[in-house]
Amino acid sequence: MELLAIDHFTLRVTPDELAALRSFYVDVLGLREGARADFDFPGHWLYAGAQAVVHLAGNQPRGETAVSPDLPTGRFNHVALRAKGLAAMRSRLQAQGIDWQEAPVPGLPVHQLFLRDPVGLQIELSFDAAELAVAGPSTRPRAY
Repeated sequence: MELLAIDHFTLRVTPDELAALRSFYVDVLGLREGARADFDFPGHWLYAGAQAVVHLAGNQPRGETAVSPDLPTGRFNHVALRAKGLAAMRSRLQAQGIDWQEAPVPGLPVHQLFLRDPVGLQIELSFDAAELAVAGPSTRPRAY
């Protein structure tokens, strides 16, 4: 067996949180809604190209713990997504009033943006550092 890449991540949320999360991942991060399995609970599958990378699930399937905003995320700290279009993402975040931080990855040709979705999950967007030549240096607070 060989692991190749992140396939998707699932966020289990209350049904009233679905709209805000869908809007964030579609309007802010640029994913698109696509085909979803015929589950018996509400949700959305959000795609980057042909791959569903974010699964939003309202309520819980049978046998799982009920969704609660008080549940800890444990060791789950953030989701990292490879991205391109640094300048466009900065503009999109600023236009939508989304706060973010930036930082280069020491010793690697990677530049990262960090932001939070509506339920507090930290999102890391990793760009090729060469995009800084077009986008310009960051004027945002440094992430680390």
